[in-house]
Amino acid sequence: MLLTCQSGFEELLRAETTARGLGAVLASGAGWLQLEAKLGMELPELCFAQRALLEPVEIAGPSVNAIAGQLCEWFAASLRGEKIEGAWPIVWQAPIEIPGLGRRLGAVEDEFAVLLKKRLSRVAKLATPSLPRGTGPARGLFVFATDFGRIFATRSVWLGGQRRMADDSAAPSRSYLKTEEAFAILGREPAPGETVADLGAAPGGWSYSAAKRGARVVAVDNGPLKGGALDNPLIEHRMEDAFPFRPAEGQRYDWMFCDMVEDPRRVLELVVRWTRGRWCRHFVVNLKFGHTDALALLDTLLYSSESPLRDCAQAHVRHLFHDREEFTLVGSLAE
Repeated sequence: MLLTCQSGFEELLRAETTARGLGAVLASGAGWLQLEAKLGMELPELCFAQRALLEPVEIAGPSVNAIAGQLCEWFAASLRGEKIEGAWPIVWQAPIEIPGLGRRLGAVEDEFAVLLKKRLSRVAKLATPSLPRGTGPARGLFVFATDFGRIFATRSVWLGGQRRMADDSAAPSRSYLKTEEAFAILGREPAPGETVADLGAAPGGWSYSAAKRGARVVAVDNGPLKGGALDNPLIEHRMEDAFPFRPAEGQRYDWMFCDMVEDPRRVLELVVRWTRGRWCRHFVVNLKFGHTDALALLDTLLYSSESPLRDCAQAHVRHLFHDREEFTLVGSLAE
């Protein structure tokens, strides 16, 4: 298989796959690892992997036309016995760290589209460039270029759910994008009338994200709110320390948000108080790992009896597209 990740985090992905027993690394490059395939292996959830191309074919050629032609031949052969009745995803990706590679892959994409339309017009009309939302297996055509003369292609992928999100000019900060991405991974988002406690809210990116969906937010932070969070009628700003904050007696928030530049162990203790106390139904939390052992922290989240994920009916730990040196935890508590 071929795993993709955020560039610069290849070694953490390598360490994670080694710890999960996923096999030897055969090759690697900017934002990707190629692993030795293990037939029948069930792929575990991975934090750093954004996509896993399952049993990809390697296609090499000296020109755009040569690569596109081979890809079209392989793709047509892979469709034998399969009916395409609705929209299907066709997704192209190349490491942005290699100058010009994205443009080269775009030329392959254009030539492939011409060839596919000539050969399988109805199938070509149903193609969509959108990456499927959510996590888990997906089927379509997924292409990743590792250099100017080589691509990997597959019909089947595992998706971690990470994706680039559209910015909003009213959002108070870049962190807004992280919570937008996190909602897609959890598979739900705040709804009109739901309640949100945003701990360490300033400058208000996460509060704004919930409020624009119609949720009522208590933003807890001694710092000021900005942009679309400032004076928002759905956001109540409480200028106090987020760590001792808790719901009123008998109150339960629908959501708890937490994105603070703090020791991740201290933040985890806070999250556990909220999950053990059942003070919320869903949560989105960021943990900064820049000054700690990222893999040790990940193991604590996944395997420790003290992990807040133990209280969840559904939970995921991801290194998001918009994350830096941090994990994002999303979860829904068991009822």
